[in-house]
Amino acid sequence: MNFIEFKNRMFDLGCFNIHQVYAWMPGFDRNNFVRWTRKGYIIRLRQGYYTFPEYKGKPDFAMYFANRIYRPSYISLHSALSFYGIIPEAVVQITSVTTLKTASFTNEFGEYSYKSISADLMFGYNLKPLADGRTLQIAKPEKALLDLLYIYPFYASEKDFEELRLDEDFLLDELDRNLLNEYLLKYENKALENRVKLLLNTYSL
Repeated sequence: MNFIEFKNRMFDLGCFNIHQVYAWMPGFDRNNFVRWTRKGYIIRLRQGYYTFPEYKGKPDFAMYFANRIYRPSYISLHSALSFYGIIPEAVVQITSVTTLKTASFTNEFGEYSYKSISADLMFGYNLKPLADGRTLQIAKPEKALLDLLYIYPFYASEKDFEELRLDEDFLLDELDRNLLNEYLLKYENKALENRVKLLLNTYSL
């Protein structure tokens, strides 16, 4: 197998898996994955998933790959809050939620963390366009906040919420309280409702 031919076929996918390769060429020699990874021709994202080193220089592709290597999933929690500028810190891990089991992966693009939620809570995300026509599945700000408080119940006091350092201008001017309440009802979780109420009180909302 000629690598140039392989790259021409797979490059525009951005991220590809071995099943896509075998669908194209059933007799593909899987040892090529090992050889080409060692030579730096391709990058292993997780078992069975690969990309090309050229994508390391493209913005947002580390987040795009989060959607692709563990599906279904969407970016949420601290990563989504940081993306919108609601928390000040740059987030080291790319955090997502999924209906699959909790998992984590590390590769040349970063650390990926996936937290499990039930299928009926798999909602409230946007498809954000990327530069080349791809889309990024990322929680709306209201859903990212709720996912955070739901998955991490240790955020349970005024001090905890103050230490999150949420952007008060965003909370006052851009947070959709009606949407937040609409989403909150779908969780059917009284403890979560109490934490949300305390969060809003902490920031005088």
